[in-house]
This record gives sequence, C-alpha cells and structure tokens, in this order.
Amino acid sequence: MKNTQWKLRDAILLALIGIIFSVIYFLMDPLYQIISGGLTAIGLQAFAGELTIGVWMMAGPLAAYVLKKPGTALLAEMIGAAGEMFLGGYWGVATLLSGLIQGAGSEIGFTLTGYKNWKLGLWLSTLTGTVVTFAWQFIHSGYGNYHFGMLVLLFIARYCSIFFFAGLLVSWIEKLLDRSKFLGTEKD
Repeated sequence: MKNTQWKLRDAILLALIGIIFSVIYFLMDPLYQIISGGLTAIGLQAFAGELTIGVWMMAGPLAAYVLKKPGTALLAEMIGAAGEMFLGGYWGVATLLSGLIQGAGSEIGFTLTGYKNWKLGLWLSTLTGTVVTFAWQFIHSGYGNYHFGMLVLLFIARYCSIFFFAGLLVSWIEKLLDRSKFLGTEKD
C-alpha cells in the first residue's frame, strides 16, 4: 500500500463523493417505492431491494477505487447515508445502519487485497458487499422464511445489481475521471 497519508484534497473528494451520492440515494427512494409497488402487484416485492441495492452501494467502491486509501469505502457510504437521511429519506436514521453495513461490505473486498490491487479489490467488493448485505437482510427482513430456491434467486438478483452498479458502472466512472485528468493521479 503506497500512499495512505490523507491530504485536504482527498478529504474534499471523499466528501464530494458522499454528498453527490446522498442526493442520488435520496432520489432513488421514490423510484424504489415505484418498483416495489409494481413488483408487489405480481407477488415479487422481495426483489425490489435486490434489483436496486447496487445503486445504494456505489459511493463506497467509487471512493475506494478513486482515492486508493483504506477506509474510504466505509466513510463514503456513511457520508452518503447521512446525507440521504438529512435530506429526508424514507428510512430515517435506519439509513445510517444501512450505510454502515453496505460500506463495511464494500470495504472488506478492498481489505482482502491488502489495499494493494485496487482493480481486484473493486471486483471483490461486489462479492463481499453482496454477502454482507444479504446476510443482514436474512436477519433483518426475515429471509430465513423463504425456501432455498427463493434465497438463491434473491442472492443472484442482489449480486447482479451490485456487480453492475457498484462494479461495472464504478469502473466506467473511474475510467472517465482518469481520461479527463480531473483527478490528476497516476495510473495504478
């Protein structure tokens, strides 16, 4: 792990990522409700959270992948969750717990590489984020009452959402930022 020392620029960029995503998360709340309502009408409401969770998990991997510093995935998710809560998000203070769980799930992926291989860490974070958040849903939302086949489908839907939004889309955003020279950092 090379540069772990924080600079003011890093803190400002982390805060900006968290704040931008807090607005995105807040705007996702009504979209989630619409998706949930539509899926409830056909008996598939449990899939609403699985299909949309990837959006709520983007701040952490983006911050970690761009800033390349330990702890940034967790901090960015917490800032995003706090911002969503203060904007008046549907879930109130419970949003902070979700941010903590989602940020920790993402952070574990980067930790597994010893914060040395950020590209691999990003892809591992999609898997660890899926496992950690799914385990939380299993406890919190009563997923233990579903039969095994349903659990497998929910897990796959969750992983696809996180892989797309918090993996592919984050990688694409980082490449655009790199090409724009906005970050002014060397390639890893």
